[in-house]
Amino acid sequence: MTAPRPQTRRPRGTATIAEVADAAGVSRATVSRVMNGHDTVDADLVARVREVADRLHYRPSNVARSLSLGRTETVAVVVPDLANPMFQQVLRGVAAAAADAGYRVLVADTAEHAGDEERVVVDARMRCDALVLVSPRMPERALRALLPEVRPVVVVNRDPDGTTPTLEIDYADGIGQIVEHLLVLGHRHLLYLAGPVESASHRRRLEALRAAAAARGDVRLSEMPAGATVEAGYAVAEDVLAARPTAVVAYNDLVAFGLLARLNEIGVAVPGDLSIVGFDDVELARFATPSLTTAAVPQAELGRMAWQHLQPLLSGQDPLADPVPIRPRLAVRASTGPVPPSVRLARAERGGAQPAGPAPLTGLAWRLDDADGDTAAVATADLVGTSTGHGALPLARYVTGADVPPVHAPRPYLHPVHTAGGTSLTDVSPVDHRHHYGMSFAVPVVNGTSYWGGRTFLRDEGPTLLPNHGRQVPTARRAAGPSLVEDLVWLDEDGAPLLREERTLDAAPWPDALAWTLRWRSLLHADHGPLRIESPATNGRPQAGYGGLFWRLSPADTTSVLGDGLAGEAAVHGSHSPWLAFVQRRELSTTTLLLVQPPAHVRPWFVRVSEYPGAGPALAWDSVCDVPAGGTLEAGLAAVLVDRALPAEEAAELAARAWA
Repeated sequence: MTAPRPQTRRPRGTATIAEVADAAGVSRATVSRVMNGHDTVDADLVARVREVADRLHYRPSNVARSLSLGRTETVAVVVPDLANPMFQQVLRGVAAAAADAGYRVLVADTAEHAGDEERVVVDARMRCDALVLVSPRMPERALRALLPEVRPVVVVNRDPDGTTPTLEIDYADGIGQIVEHLLVLGHRHLLYLAGPVESASHRRRLEALRAAAAARGDVRLSEMPAGATVEAGYAVAEDVLAARPTAVVAYNDLVAFGLLARLNEIGVAVPGDLSIVGFDDVELARFATPSLTTAAVPQAELGRMAWQHLQPLLSGQDPLADPVPIRPRLAVRASTGPVPPSVRLARAERGGAQPAGPAPLTGLAWRLDDADGDTAAVATADLVGTSTGHGALPLARYVTGADVPPVHAPRPYLHPVHTAGGTSLTDVSPVDHRHHYGMSFAVPVVNGTSYWGGRTFLRDEGPTLLPNHGRQVPTARRAAGPSLVEDLVWLDEDGAPLLREERTLDAAPWPDALAWTLRWRSLLHADHGPLRIESPATNGRPQAGYGGLFWRLSPADTTSVLGDGLAGEAAVHGSHSPWLAFVQRRELSTTTLLLVQPPAHVRPWFVRVSEYPGAGPALAWDSVCDVPAGGTLEAGLAAVLVDRALPAEEAAELAARAWA
């Protein structure tokens, strides 16, 4: 007797179209039309076919379906270098948007080989329904000849031709922001580390740098070949130092990373000895050491926009109009700082460009810059004034802190803030305390959430890194001459609103003292329940009651501090002096930062001089500060910036008028 032959179980999903047709009592053509979504099939018949297909686990062949429909429902994204995080983010944006429309994305990498690019593009197009061509390296004539052959296609990061949908980045604007930032810091010798010669974005950045230098007779621009990779920046570090610039503008963030790494190895301080700026703002830029100042390009958004312009072409619709060129946004971080004092001294000795020197100020006004047109969360505000004999002077920049790392408790801050003579009196993310940001409202603990950044001091445990960092988010901003008014919400670590703040920054010249004053007023509203404000001191660390409006000063050769009848850090720290004055001496300047509390709310001072220069009134000096539900808390600080050393008597006189 022959044993029965064992039945083989059909793998899930391998039913054929014929089996579905037989079970549903229809033809194979009807099954095909149903599965391909044709609307010529009766609704009841569609339901019956789909029920049978589901029961039999039938899945149509993508290959067969593509042959039937004449499309693959895939698009290709061609990039110069997939290792570059910039292109990874663009790809991510395209893939996410395409997936929502039922399309898959394939990627092709040309490895920065312009000679192979045309072949790669044509090959990718033969396999897909459409293309997104990102930062193509081929010459302009070759690109324009190729595009009609591979349509539908969207080009990212080249000049538009009036026919092909193109997303263009305004590199001239981004470079302009970088140059303005460096000039304000006193830099006059800039070095550009050039990108690939085939790169159109490299050419446009270089053109913008040359134009900016040509517009200023005192600016020198050097150029040095590099490339587009971390290795390229690392390899040219010694050549950069030999060229003796005070600031480097790298082709992209990767080149800047390589340069930073090599300079760290050989002991060159950034930004103390050399400032560095990147371009693109890839994800790692804010985590570099130091964090990288860079021109931010909305990379994932570029990818989503590319799909938005490609999708109509896939369905035979008219193309969308090209958007206006996308403006980068300058993210000022810790890799840029004032020109080194030794350079300023040498410049002065040879009669070169020097800081403007103190002069009476007039016409102070805030100038708003909303990067996306209407959202305060990405805006900057610049305070400018007019100085006799020197024209317009930038005095302060106020940024939202949207790019601050989450562990630093993102918040708006002022930096740089200059005297009338051009000396910056703020510092950002210094090596000793990376979470210090110029002048800001920073509080260690509010209802368990840190708005200070870094570690939280716990009783019997000490400083401990906790996942408790909140953020301050602007919701509205308006400027009227010398006054800037902003509404904010303080979000806890889970993104829930904790309190609401009304903030006002007022500026005014000080006509008889060659100085100017900036007043910061904040009103906190406990709209979401009671507030409990704490500090390390209230948790068991004596004399560490910091938290509130805090000013981190820039370094100087010498720094001393005075109070009302007081002198020195030990005397002023913890005092209820209505004012304190930091007198700082540098090789080319002597300045005084006079900080004055509102007469109605004088709190103990938290002061540091020997470890680092910084101070602010403490909200919870040695006891918890409680605000009942529905209540408010006021905080304020006036700063008078003077381009000379103030004696105690004059400091007291100016302090008495600071809030008048």
